[in-house]
Amino acid sequence: MGTDLHEVLRSLRVWDTELPSFDPAAAPAEPLALFTQWFTQAVAAGQTEPHTMSLATADEDGLPDVRIVMLHGADADGWAFASHATSRKGRQLAARPYAALDFYWPVQGRQIRVRGPVVVAPPEESQADLHARSTGALAAALVGHQSEVLPSLAELDRASDAAWERAGSAPASPAPTWTLYRLRPDEVEFFQGDTRRRHTRLVYRRTEAGWATELLWP
Repeated sequence: MGTDLHEVLRSLRVWDTELPSFDPAAAPAEPLALFTQWFTQAVAAGQTEPHTMSLATADEDGLPDVRIVMLHGADADGWAFASHATSRKGRQLAARPYAALDFYWPVQGRQIRVRGPVVVAPPEESQADLHARSTGALAAALVGHQSEVLPSLAELDRASDAAWERAGSAPASPAPTWTLYRLRPDEVEFFQGDTRRRHTRLVYRRTEAGWATELLWP
């Protein structure tokens, strides 16, 4: 493979395999049920880390930002993720509590886009969510200082070692700024890729009467 970026890009192909079919007419009446179906199918198909997703926010000036985070749950209250309230994303959500999520599962040529207002879970729920996770997750939360300037990698090593020791010896240790967020969707889009580029797009939109659906052109 050459080192010219454009040559490398032109050499790449997507979905050179049989993709699942998707009949929008048979889709559930609300998006959470379809999300659960597709998520379960992605796991069964061997999709790597299907619970990771892109989280898009906007800063105080309205400029966009995006990063990969982990899904902590999805239910009638919304799609959940967590971060430090003092992190960049935490500050952005405090200023503009609206966000978008994107899941991409290339094994099946599927994408799910979710957007809507974001609310903060109560502190006790945030801490319970954290302590239900792994020792490593607690250690990372105890390190803190997310998105702050790091003077040196040596300082990170010292802080991480201390956090791992504390997480192992005191697994109920609180991380006060660790926050569970829930995105309550106004809109959820399901995208099923097609090798002939006749992609199927079904969007759910929340209305006063419930969920309404419509198809979109690829």
